Amino acid sequence: MTVPSGRPQDPAAHPAPPSIGVVGAGRVGAVLAARLRSAGHEVVSVAGESDASTQRIASLLPGVRTDKPSAVARAADVLLLTVPDDMLPNVVSVLSASGAIREGQYVVHTSGRHGLAVLAPAAAVGARVVAMHPAMTFTGTALDLDRLDGCVFGLTAGAGERPFAESLVAELGGRPMWVPEESRTLYHAALAHGANHLVTLVTEAMEMLTAAGGDDPAATLRPLLTAALDNALEQGDAALTGPIVRGDAGTVEAHLQEIALKAPQTMPSYVALGRATLSRAVTDGRLLPIRALKINQLLDEALAETAARPVYLRDVR
Repeated sequence: MTVPSGRPQDPAAHPAPPSIGVVGAGRVGAVLAARLRSAGHEVVSVAGESDASTQRIASLLPGVRTDKPSAVARAADVLLLTVPDDMLPNVVSVLSASGAIREGQYVVHTSGRHGLAVLAPAAAVGARVVAMHPAMTFTGTALDLDRLDGCVFGLTAGAGERPFAESLVAELGGRPMWVPEESRTLYHAALAHGANHLVTLVTEAMEMLTAAGGDDPAATLRPLLTAALDNALEQGDAALTGPIVRGDAGTVEAHLQEIALKAPQTMPSYVALGRATLSRAVTDGRLLPIRALKINQLLDEALAETAARPVYLRDVR
């Protein structure tokens, strides 16, 4: 390619994107690296020893070499730390103490819970640190690549690193959400409560439908849950429906009796969510406190009776 004058273009005017190294080729790390690779970054190496990690690297990052974490850190301009939350402090400390992390290098972790404090050892040796958490659930396959489009990334960074963090999120196809350091844990708890507990809720609902004779519980629930999710996101508490909100104590009692007989493993979550729904329905004025008290008593009694049953009579999973 030439400039209008016909003279060769100066390569220095268009430097190559910074190289990427990944420590932790789990579901998140392999997918983010693949997306950055498609955006023009060189992924110099990846650390991941498990069979699952090896398979992800072969599938999503063909041709990228695997190496020890210290070698990955030394080779990369941008080091992505995509290890589990509880491992992160030790990984940062060891890499920093060994000299693998260097001054001016960008060190980015993808933990939702942690902010910048966990990266203090890297910052102490002069690295530029960023917390960048994708608000997304990952399969660790190519299916995740398109799901990053429009995905929100919870970012925490110093003023000097903010432009880089935003540009990295843009290259991943995402949108930035700035999270204060002191709010990282609550931010992450909100996501876990919404997504992880949703999986538990839906799985238990499918188990109950199966126990009721349903041959395709997923197909039964999909349109209902899709509509409920859309309504909840748009309307909040106004989207609540069902016997608890209506104060139908008799229906709730019947539910509890059937659950105790045919799906007792779901009783604790049914009761917990029933209580939370009661509270919200009373707060917004849709349910009289006296009706809520009656339903709450039914929930308490059902939970106590289920807990008191001998283990061999329960459907223990």
